[in-house]
Amino acid sequence: MNTLSVKDLHVKINESHILQGVTFEVPEHSVTALLGRNGVGKSTTLKAILGLYPSEGSIELNGQSLSGKLTYKIAQAGIAYVPEDREIFASLTVRENLLLATRNESNLQRQQMVNELFPELVSRSAQRAGTLSGGQQQMVAIARALVNKNEILLIDEPTKGLAPKLVTEVADALGRVAGETTMLLVEQNLPLVKRIAQHIIVMDQGRIVFQGSPEFLHDGEWVHTMLGVSGGHK
Repeated sequence: MNTLSVKDLHVKINESHILQGVTFEVPEHSVTALLGRNGVGKSTTLKAILGLYPSEGSIELNGQSLSGKLTYKIAQAGIAYVPEDREIFASLTVRENLLLATRNESNLQRQQMVNELFPELVSRSAQRAGTLSGGQQQMVAIARALVNKNEILLIDEPTKGLAPKLVTEVADALGRVAGETTMLLVEQNLPLVKRIAQHIIVMDQGRIVFQGSPEFLHDGEWVHTMLGVSGGHK
């Protein structure tokens, strides 16, 4: 069964036709990676699903249409979002960041799950989020999306700009999260994609050009042709 279904999605921003008939599906209980060169429309796709950009086409979550709905209604329907630049509240503590995102404070099971996934954040719950490392801030952003029970988690470039050690920490966290929720992941770090994704989608110039198995990422020639990098690495 497919959790998320996107059909013939078009997004125009000013005079630019960014998404040109994007169609794909995200199976439930799995990680799907959305790949492609910079500027091909990956982040725009996530934002269109969230209703942050006006779009034409069909977006369905578990068979229910999300097309034309306001962003807060889409979030309430069960879509959580981890933005590219984290966008946590730097002046608030870790605990306050998570409380702000919590729709149901009595959901102790979700809180316990987040604590088990991110034990480091438990010990830093009273620390201001702006004083955390980049990797720790990314964990706050992911944890914030998990404090509510959602149908799917959209994550945009979670390892972007992080030092190698922090990339490893975030990759470990995502590996744990992958067992808890359906995920649509935009990511340039191919070793991470190989590690946790069951499906890959490749975009080019606002269109979907490939959908299939991450096994193709082990083919250096294919990776160079489709993603413009060599040897299966970033």
